[in-house]
Amino acid sequence: MSLLSEAAAAAECVVLLHGLARTSTSLNKMQAALEDEGYSTANIDYPSREYEIAALADMAVGGGLASCRAHEDIEKIHFVTHSLGGILLRQYLSSGAIEDLGRVVMLGPPNQGSNAVDELQGVPGFDWLNGPAGRQLGKGENSVPLALGPVDFELGVIAGNRTIDPITSAVLENPDDGRVSVEDTKVDGMNDFVVVEHSHAFMIRMQEPIELTKTFLRSGRFSQL
Repeated sequence: MSLLSEAAAAAECVVLLHGLARTSTSLNKMQAALEDEGYSTANIDYPSREYEIAALADMAVGGGLASCRAHEDIEKIHFVTHSLGGILLRQYLSSGAIEDLGRVVMLGPPNQGSNAVDELQGVPGFDWLNGPAGRQLGKGENSVPLALGPVDFELGVIAGNRTIDPITSAVLENPDDGRVSVEDTKVDGMNDFVVVEHSHAFMIRMQEPIELTKTFLRSGRFSQL
């Protein structure tokens, strides 16, 4: 990284938002890589299984913004999200703009909902594992992702095409990452899209998605021009 790019990154903060039933520790490797690039970071923990998406969005996104803005020199705030975290950001932006919003990378987001929710929500233990937000991530009439519409910010989406969960994958359109199909990670308005050979759970810790994330935050594309 050049001295010029280090100086630019020093005025920028990245909010990291984990996925459903995960914690901020799942993004520790991503956080460390971004800090090595010179970014300030806010790796937010939120109770993903306790509330519906609207309430979680206020907690997680609002908390991340406040943490970044506590640094007086921050001029731009980026987001790196995993799974549900991306939907929380879209939900938050549906009711107002973030004036200092930079670029966004979403890893494995169910931007079109996940058919697995509709097919498996009747299975015993679903609500215990996924909470109220989990039921809002399907494709039915209660789908939050499908109600949010196109994005109007700089967005790169990373989808996975490997699975370690054959039961869930059986009800998803192939290819999929074990939680969401590749096709359902897409959203109108995104600037770039890439598929990696990793599963939903592990893509956030793998070197290729981390390098792709750094490239998009720096340039607005996944490939170097």
